[in-house]
Amino acid sequence: MTPKPYMNPYLAGVLLGLLLTATVYITGRGLGASGAMKSAAVATVETVAPSHASGTPYYREYQEEHPEGALKNWLVFEVIGVVIGAFLSGLLSNRLSFKLEHGPRTTRNIRIAGAIFGGALFGFGAQLGRGCTSGAALSGMGVLSTGGIITMMAIFGGAYAFAYFFRKLWV
Repeated sequence: MTPKPYMNPYLAGVLLGLLLTATVYITGRGLGASGAMKSAAVATVETVAPSHASGTPYYREYQEEHPEGALKNWLVFEVIGVVIGAFLSGLLSNRLSFKLEHGPRTTRNIRIAGAIFGGALFGFGAQLGRGCTSGAALSGMGVLSTGGIITMMAIFGGAYAFAYFFRKLWV
């Protein structure tokens, strides 16, 4: 089967903006993904080392803020919905396959290590900044937050600054 073409990126951007605005209007907060990872990490620590979780102020505060349980956070369900939606989108557009894309001058292992390292750095930054790309930048810009605009400028500025050093891995 021939894969269906991707959606027009401008139309996708407008739809994303409308979704972010609707989310803020309906729920009173924007979209995010790093919060779900934080919930999963807290739930893991609570399960594996409950005495550590109950003895650490960070985990106690999280438990007090989420008395129903770490995994009953709406961001967890949002991320599950994103994974299901991505699977259905790939299935319906005939793009469902397992593949690892990388540049001709790099290996699969370097690509995987780079993705893990970059993801860990971004997760660390999301915790420092109290939000990830989708939470702090996109949702922040959706409500014209100064912090959201600064976050987006920092993300793109950082990407342009470091692209020069890593471009040979992809080109």
